[in-house]
Amino acid sequence: MAHTYIRLDFGTDEEKAQQARHKLDGWRQAFRLDKKLQYKLERPESEAADGGAAAGSESAAKPVAEKEAKTAQEEKAKSGSKGGSKGKEKTAAKAKPSEGAEQKPAEANGKVGLLVRLYFSSHEKLSEQRWIDRIPSEEPFKSASPKVIHSNDADFEKTDQQFESLD
Repeated sequence: MAHTYIRLDFGTDEEKAQQARHKLDGWRQAFRLDKKLQYKLERPESEAADGGAAAGSESAAKPVAEKEAKTAQEEKAKSGSKGGSKGKEKTAAKAKPSEGAEQKPAEANGKVGLLVRLYFSSHEKLSEQRWIDRIPSEEPFKSASPKVIHSNDADFEKTDQQFESLD
């Protein structure tokens, strides 16, 4: 199976990077692309400046964001099926902004990049090409100067190793 990378550089715009991450999550769930579309956030400047301390905060921030997304989905499911209690929803809504406020200062240190890996089998070439065309053309990705790296490009090995080393 061949894979292709798309490198996106958001500069210091953490908000655009998070929008892009949420859009990729939505596509992964909607189109069932769990193993075929994977991504990792990269913060090269903050890791070098902090001596690896930022890498620990990044890995700690990622599960928090995933837990927030899961709790939001669970709340929607509860409120949709049983009507839910409004008191719980208000409490959860108040708790989320405070968690986000704690998380942003740790992440907004420097440059933010997103490395997307498309991993389709050989008989899914058309699907892969459609995603390679679609991702760079969508809104949060356009401004990030997307660069598509195929398996025969010179930067492929370096990008592949970098993707595997990111948490």
